[in-house]
Amino acid sequence: MGGQPSVLDKPEASFIKAAVAENCVVVFSKTSCPYCHSTKKLFQDLGVQPQVYELNQRSDGEAIQDVLSEMTGARTVPRVFVNGQCIGGNSDTQSLHKSGKLLQLIQQCSN
Repeated sequence: MGGQPSVLDKPEASFIKAAVAENCVVVFSKTSCPYCHSTKKLFQDLGVQPQVYELNQRSDGEAIQDVLSEMTGARTVPRVFVNGQCIGGNSDTQSLHKSGKLLQLIQQCSN
């Protein structure tokens, strides 16, 4: 059938998959985003050190964001991954924390 190669075949997809596989908590963020700051502050308050990628400081940031959109269904930041799974954005992360489930997910990571 030919056609365009899948966005998931791009190098940025491999980068995202590797980052998520190698780190318990990954946040794809932008330095200018208040929701990103809120998410990073939550992890800081919990004593969790996520691997953070500031997309606006990377030459491939837009391409990474495009791939995240395909992978997760949303292009907005932050995009948060815990234990290999996308848990969503800031509001999803805050909700998981309020329900007590965020730390449970983090504790399931194999260190």
